[in-house]
Amino acid sequence: MSTETPSAGRQIARAAGLVMAAFAFSQLAGLIRQILVADAFGTSLDMDAFNAANRVAETLFNLVAGGALGSAFIPTFTELLTKEKKREAWQLASAVSNWVLIVLIALSLLIAIFAPQVVRYILAPGFADNPAQEALTIHLMRVMLPSAALFGLSGLVMGILNSHQVFFIPALTPSMYQIGMIFGVLVLSPRMGIDGLAWGAVIGAAAHLILQIPTLLKQGGAYSPTLGLKMAPVREVMRLMGPRLLGVAVVQLNFWVNIRLASEMQEGSVTGVTFAFILMLMPQAAIAQSIATAAMPTLAAQYARGKLDEVRSSLAASTRGVLLLSIPASIGLILLREPIIILLYQRGEFTEQSTALVAWALLWYAAGLVGHSVMEVLARAFYALHDTKTPVIVGVIAMSLNVVFSFTFAALFRQIGWMPHGGLALANSLATALETIALLVLMRQRLNGIEGRKLLQGALKGTAAASIMGLALWGWVGYFGGRSAWLVGGGGILLGGIVYGVMVILLRVNEVKDGLVFIQKKLKPLAIKK
Repeated sequence: MSTETPSAGRQIARAAGLVMAAFAFSQLAGLIRQILVADAFGTSLDMDAFNAANRVAETLFNLVAGGALGSAFIPTFTELLTKEKKREAWQLASAVSNWVLIVLIALSLLIAIFAPQVVRYILAPGFADNPAQEALTIHLMRVMLPSAALFGLSGLVMGILNSHQVFFIPALTPSMYQIGMIFGVLVLSPRMGIDGLAWGAVIGAAAHLILQIPTLLKQGGAYSPTLGLKMAPVREVMRLMGPRLLGVAVVQLNFWVNIRLASEMQEGSVTGVTFAFILMLMPQAAIAQSIATAAMPTLAAQYARGKLDEVRSSLAASTRGVLLLSIPASIGLILLREPIIILLYQRGEFTEQSTALVAWALLWYAAGLVGHSVMEVLARAFYALHDTKTPVIVGVIAMSLNVVFSFTFAALFRQIGWMPHGGLALANSLATALETIALLVLMRQRLNGIEGRKLLQGALKGTAAASIMGLALWGWVGYFGGRSAWLVGGGGILLGGIVYGVMVILLRVNEVKDGLVFIQKKLKPLAIKK
């Protein structure tokens, strides 16, 4: 029998709905940005240089203020708020923000100075064969480095607002970054070329932060010019952040390895894996990140009150929801990848060869969508329990395997005559699947169960419904293949959604039944009034 309090379940569901809507808007903005960028630059050498250079700023942000800081800061900050220690909570926020700025600015300056060595010997040695491309990568890297500090501070503000159960505005911030990039490609790039896109990224990072400031000020906190070295909560954040920092570093190492290997492959390989990964992340963000972002503060608060039964029930419900949405998304993305890419990108500088490059990588990335989605929820659950060591240890092992897999599969694909950058995507999907399985087993032990029977039932029903959907899409693509991408891709998405929706209703999936009952209750008073 579930022990989850109705208010907690409704709170997560309501917050997840708002976050999902905001993420959907952000993903739409990101999709528009990708379409415009593909049209302007395709999978050219300039675009390869931009994607390689952008990886450096993203790495700095993720190391210092991305998942590492969020996973350590939110549980500690939430615990102080739960215990009504508001003054201490805001002192913690001030100290952490000061550390974020100091560290990110220092690292950015250091990398800017040694940018030629970073590109030549670490990031993209394959570009050395083209001195102009190498020089462009170095220049773009220096242009975009300030965005790391902006993103870092914005990520901290996002954690503060999430801890106050404010989700909608923080979830909108990614759209501000996308809008900045759109401004760059539409307004700046016609005169500045790829430089305009780089400056658009910096503008977007600034907008990412500025959007949240008014909401932050409404929370009534006070800034303190302190580093908080003697504050126990600051030391707790550092303690929690340490192991997670190692985990994030290993994940980023995989991206660097991918760029390094792809830089030595055919032209457009760096952009091919980048575009494909972004396409896979679109449904992952809308599905998993929205649910995980909404669930984490609730899980942290439940754990702070010692309500492990509620934690177990809330986590199981969140995981079931992710499974039911990510399984059909994975199958649909695999079967409709080519018409979707043609529909979205194939115009201007984005040629048929560009489509082939991205579609091949997307095939192997999409196979790992379920693993990426479930892992997002499980990792956040460990962080809510103040346990950053377990997911980091598992992540280090899995991502170390990813590096080995990347070299192995790239060589294997090349040997059998396949485009080798697809092996990089397969390596990521396999390593992520292994990581997710390990985290699921360990969380089950930690909580003495996570309603495994309900999870298995949800997964089996979701897989059965998605399999019928897959057969329908396979027939659709087989019959209409070669015709308009609007028909094959758009019609396929509509058909897949209808078939899957019908199947989960017929299979009496609990989440669907609960949703229908909720709708009936809402509509009943309206019917009585009529």
